[in-house]
Amino acid sequence: MIVEFGHFALLLALAFALVQGLVPLVGAHTGNGALMRFARPAAAIQFALVAVSYACLTAAFVQFDFSVLYVANNANSELPLIYRIAAVWGAHEGSLVLWILMLAGWGLAVAAWSRPLPDEFAARVLGILGLLGVGFILFTVFTSNPFERLLPAAADGRDLNPLLQDPALAIHPPMLYMGYVGLSVPFAFAVAALLGGRLDAVWARWSRPWTTVAWLFLTIGITLGSWWAYYELGWGGWWFWDPVENASFLPWLVATALIHSLAVTDKRGAFKSWTVLLAIAAFALSLLGTFLVRSGVLVSVHAFATDPDRGVFLLFFFLVAVGGALLLYALRAGEMTSTARYEAVSREGFLLANNVLLCVATAVVLLGTLYPLILDALGLGKISVGPPYFNAVFVPLMLPLVLLMGFGPFARWKRTGLFDLVRRLKWPLAGSAVAAVVLPLALEGRTSWLLSVALMVAFWAMWTAILDPVQRWRKLRGEGRRLPRSALGMAFAHFGIGIFIIGVAVDTSFGVERNLRVEAGDHFEVHGYTYRFDGVRMVRGPNWDAVEGVFEVTRDGRPVTILLPQKRVYRVQQDPMTQVALMPGLFRDLYLVLGEPLGDGAWSARVNYHPFIRWIWLGALLMAAGGVLAASDRRYRLRPHRAA
Repeated sequence: MIVEFGHFALLLALAFALVQGLVPLVGAHTGNGALMRFARPAAAIQFALVAVSYACLTAAFVQFDFSVLYVANNANSELPLIYRIAAVWGAHEGSLVLWILMLAGWGLAVAAWSRPLPDEFAARVLGILGLLGVGFILFTVFTSNPFERLLPAAADGRDLNPLLQDPALAIHPPMLYMGYVGLSVPFAFAVAALLGGRLDAVWARWSRPWTTVAWLFLTIGITLGSWWAYYELGWGGWWFWDPVENASFLPWLVATALIHSLAVTDKRGAFKSWTVLLAIAAFALSLLGTFLVRSGVLVSVHAFATDPDRGVFLLFFFLVAVGGALLLYALRAGEMTSTARYEAVSREGFLLANNVLLCVATAVVLLGTLYPLILDALGLGKISVGPPYFNAVFVPLMLPLVLLMGFGPFARWKRTGLFDLVRRLKWPLAGSAVAAVVLPLALEGRTSWLLSVALMVAFWAMWTAILDPVQRWRKLRGEGRRLPRSALGMAFAHFGIGIFIIGVAVDTSFGVERNLRVEAGDHFEVHGYTYRFDGVRMVRGPNWDAVEGVFEVTRDGRPVTILLPQKRVYRVQQDPMTQVALMPGLFRDLYLVLGEPLGDGAWSARVNYHPFIRWIWLGALLMAAGGVLAASDRRYRLRPHRAA
């Protein structure tokens, strides 16, 4: 009965989500403190019930309960324990229960950490989160029930999708969902501010750490997804502009703009309209990503479902939640005027340019993602929008953005002299330009203007990211104060962007790929490394069999490594899978894929040399580390002063 108990717990969670969503909002509207006090216990009970429901579903997987349809479709008696646990979120129905658990967890965290907030505001925030929980639980119960029984029970399961039987997939979805769902918190703060008519700088201060934490989880999730695609899918790249990849990238771009906009609203009381609209847009894009992945409109290795009825429900939910927030925004638009004044060359001006460029970048990615779907829906034919479009329109927007990013921290609020700013930063500008020319010449003896421009803005971002906290620390030390963690967090994030750009630029410019026909005993050379193919052998895994190639790698006659790429066949689904062989390094990766047999003992193989590719993920992790530092700033844990 453990499965029925899990289903019942989810239904009870729906009831408490309704209580959390309605009673506190009524209390805030009427000024009834007793009703407002329902919010925190309802949020705690809802989380506990969802956690019980999730634990019951996990137990069904661990115990091989093939009388549950979802378990029978996504597990097998030979599936290792780690993948049985990961299989809980490996398909549509279970991933929704994880999504609801994350949403309830965010609600519990807000309930626990919102005591410094005014009772009316906290009640509205928790009430909105409760209503969002109602929507997702209804969607799960009525369209995607993971507890549905299969009678008679299956003798064995169909196994988990082989692509998902990977350690990174055990942590990638939870990280991504924490970011996706976390954007509901700044959305709830913004809508609560609109409902209460309190659109001052104080709500922005309350919202900043929550937005930063959601952003850092989304950053980690996207990074893990990129890393997984690189070493698991076998195509040799790290980002394909797949529509589902874009679905996670879009809210990340808007959340990045939101973090900067919140800083201006907090410090100067400006950008109120920007901040509220960005909070709504970030959540709207996370819902849009959910719709794209779960509605069946996309065909992708990352997509979950193919049921159009689910898409209709999600589209309706999207229209109600986002449409209601935008209507409220329109009604309150007249109250969001700001008396803060600033000139174009100022910190506000640079941050405004940052917002504009990020929003334009979001728009062009959104257009490239949705345009093929719209044409197909209108019966105007099928087209594919791929990397050439995105690289042509996205990259030119990012280069000036990173250039402005270096100037921003050194500009003063309200007004800054342009020539004074350039004079103060002349050495970082000159040094970045010189390094951008010298580095590629030192590495490969050649360069290009595009590579030099990319490296210049990368070194510029890194140099200014170090210089800004050093100058602040010297000034604050003289005043007996400490450098705030938010400043360190910004420096880490900006430095990480520079590291990321170096990785992208160097790998794109100097990466090598060769497609080969090899027989046992053949030698070939790729970028100074000599490979010897020693043939293939059969290997057996816990639930798969494989043909494994053996390639000995040397350099200048000295052994470097032995690469063992595989062609796996999973016994249950009989799906052939490519397992990449990698020799990772800080400054280069050796990447080898075993292709198909060509007859007479010959095999196809693809060898890649990826210089500095690890810097892509290192830079992203530094950005996430910056988010951790910024979110832990003690100023966000103090009770903010009420605005006059």
